Amino acid sequence: MTATTSFTGDANPYGGGDPYADYRTADLPFTRYVDLADRRLGGAVVAANDEFFAQRENLLLPGPAEFDPERFGHKGKIMDGWETRRRRGADADRPWPAADDHDWALVRLGAPGVIRGIVVDTAHFRGNYPQAVSVEGASVPGSPSPEELLGDDVKWTTLVPRTPVGGHAANGFPVATEQRFTHLRVNQHPDGGIARLRVHGEVVPDPGWLAVLGAFDVVALENGGRVEDASDLFYSPAVHTIQPGRSRKMDDGWETRRRRDRGNDWIRYRLAAQARIRALEIDTAYLKGNSAGWASVSVKDGDDGQWTEILPRTRLQPDTNHRFVLPEPAVGTHARVDIYPDGGISRLRLFGSLTEEGASRLTARHQELGG
Repeated sequence: MTATTSFTGDANPYGGGDPYADYRTADLPFTRYVDLADRRLGGAVVAANDEFFAQRENLLLPGPAEFDPERFGHKGKIMDGWETRRRRGADADRPWPAADDHDWALVRLGAPGVIRGIVVDTAHFRGNYPQAVSVEGASVPGSPSPEELLGDDVKWTTLVPRTPVGGHAANGFPVATEQRFTHLRVNQHPDGGIARLRVHGEVVPDPGWLAVLGAFDVVALENGGRVEDASDLFYSPAVHTIQPGRSRKMDDGWETRRRRDRGNDWIRYRLAAQARIRALEIDTAYLKGNSAGWASVSVKDGDDGQWTEILPRTRLQPDTNHRFVLPEPAVGTHARVDIYPDGGISRLRLFGSLTEEGASRLTARHQELGG
């Protein structure tokens, strides 16, 4: 079940220099999906049975884990991940952990959805990683407490069976369960440390909540919008443009390399469902000398629909949030932003409401997935 069978087992001891020089990874196609456990979406590690050496919250930190070979604390080596103490057996005659002994952490997904793959990253855990891991998922409405999640009435579905993993490696697991999940239980057998957890999948919003909102951002990641493709991902992912909140720094947006031809860059999106768009925002926050010069926005209805321009090519200002009210609502299932000639934007917002057809399809899918 690991991404590469050779991952299983110890990594080499750290020998100095670049700590990622011998890091083991592989191409994991499911990583093109958004991380449903992203802290920026509201993901959290709500509980763990043990975090003696390193805090559970580190699991969901953005960016790769860091390693400082000289950093020690009162409890030992300080690691950028979640690390538990060494398990021991019952007595001197049985000093080894029992077969079922394991540590666990409960993770609340920031955006509930269908999980397409999970990465259990053991970066820098070379001899202190778990022997095996397993992952279970549950769908629990509301905001359950850790005690409620651990109750007997919660049904947990195995997403990753108990599987050996490797140290200092990106252990990837494709998931084929077609169900909407809100929480995960990550188990490490019998103990050890995990640097990062990534849960890639498709956001499946609650149609009841969107119906109550009425008008909302129909392309926002948290509402079920997603990036389908983009012309250039040189500096940063296009999905940043539909993340929650405003950009906080330059790399929290989408920026392309400098063009030396007569073309332009673009991003194509799929909306939460068929929607009626009434207004939009294009934000260039923190993009000052490298913001897009101009931008246009188009929509189409259905995969085979024709693109219709709803915002003609318009001059953009650096580090500015631009707002546009459409002269009449535009109906569509997809959107596209074109920037000229290159540069970047930090956020795109498309404000509107679902059509009757869009709401009906979203509700049907939510029900099919057990939501």
